[in-house]
Amino acid sequence: MSIRFKSADVMGTKAVSTKEKKSDLVRVFVKGGIISPGDFQKIIQTANELGANFVHLGSRQDILFSLKDKNLEILEKTFDSIQTAYDTDGEEFQNIVSSYTALDVMPTTHWLASHIYHYILDTFDYKPKLKINITDPVQNLVPLFTGNINFVASSHENYWYVYLRFSQIDTKPWCAPELVFGYDLAKLAKQIEALDPQNGQLTHSEIFRKAREGLTINTQNLDQELTYPEATSPYYEGMNRITGGKYWLGLYWRNNKFTINFLKALCELCLKTNIGKLSITPWKSLIVRGIAEKDRLSWEKLLGKFGINIRHSSLELNWHLPVLDEEALDIKNYLVRALDKQDISTYGLSFSIKIRNMVLFTSIVIEKNTQAKEKDPDSFNILYSKDFNPNLSEYYYFVKNVALETIPSLLIELSYKYYDQLDVRKTGDPKENAEEVNPGQTRKYQCSSCLTIYDESIGDPSSDITAGTAFLKLPADYSCPVCESPKSAYRLI
Repeated sequence: MSIRFKSADVMGTKAVSTKEKKSDLVRVFVKGGIISPGDFQKIIQTANELGANFVHLGSRQDILFSLKDKNLEILEKTFDSIQTAYDTDGEEFQNIVSSYTALDVMPTTHWLASHIYHYILDTFDYKPKLKINITDPVQNLVPLFTGNINFVASSHENYWYVYLRFSQIDTKPWCAPELVFGYDLAKLAKQIEALDPQNGQLTHSEIFRKAREGLTINTQNLDQELTYPEATSPYYEGMNRITGGKYWLGLYWRNNKFTINFLKALCELCLKTNIGKLSITPWKSLIVRGIAEKDRLSWEKLLGKFGINIRHSSLELNWHLPVLDEEALDIKNYLVRALDKQDISTYGLSFSIKIRNMVLFTSIVIEKNTQAKEKDPDSFNILYSKDFNPNLSEYYYFVKNVALETIPSLLIELSYKYYDQLDVRKTGDPKENAEEVNPGQTRKYQCSSCLTIYDESIGDPSSDITAGTAFLKLPADYSCPVCESPKSAYRLI
């Protein structure tokens, strides 16, 4: 019988290894994970000038590099010139996370375009001390609830859910009773931060009510609960075609050490081929969006010149580790090698190694026991999220106190549990069954990417789908005839 795990330490901080100390880090707050190639180029040139040979990408879409001697004058000059905040002393301030990086890469809410992200992010004219997330619930590349203040897009144009979670004992985030207009999010967040909500003296409801007092903001009453995205882990690597004949390129580095020389060449090619923005994912990867067909060969040459592998398996990609934690990286590498020998599928699952306090946003967690005596061998617990969906913020123990060598076989067993529950949900969904027994009732579904409508009474003649074909009976590989988004991008209207 599973024991329910209260995710008491999901609001923790990143861990670092002894080789690169926390005190050596410079953290660059890439607001929303969006940065121009020119600004990125200045950052890596400064990092290199001060002695760094590589940079790291953080789970909050920040850029980090380690310096033994921090020349504050040079750092100040660089970051003032690109109007980007940074920190050289601990984690007093936090980066703002956004799901901008999922645009063109995954299905998105129909009204949520790039200019909306930019405008909202521009309204944050202060350095937050609280973790703030601004996310689209349709995508699953960026987690929804890893912040203290989580703004999640609703079905109403430019109105957002507000989810709060401040205490380490909060299992689930608290949802505010109102939707807030996008251009008022920064006002609300700043007012919430002024209340010092992490001191535990106010409830979430009191915090929201007090923050609302004296603010003139646009709101709507909450008329429907948030629909969570599917828990399938994303594939965020390689050269991928998007609407309009262009491509996006996802770059992942196994040890999260992106070399300065490669990044310099990447920025130069971006500028040469008119790439205006780069974006960072919470999975410590970089996405280049808008590569033209005529420039594909130049990008392939760049990857070949630096020996960049863009064909990692999902078994390798879907892991979240603390930044610079060599112990966690060693454990991950061992488990990936052991599982790879078994030749099994882990598609849809994501994993994290929890050595110290950290934000949990994967479906499976390998947690090291820290209360064992020093002479005892290392032991681990394995946990999984409810329905294997980390957005539900509930974790259960699968096993406790097991040796590292036994974890691969246990993960295989847990993966069977995941696929079994997929079958149960597919056959036991009352909504699907209801449509099965009412064949005369036709419905319309809309692609959330390009707004194309699938009308069951008409079908899709261009794809040889006859009139009267229920949407739920379309093949699993059905895609939008206009933008080629997958079937999962459609929403019942």
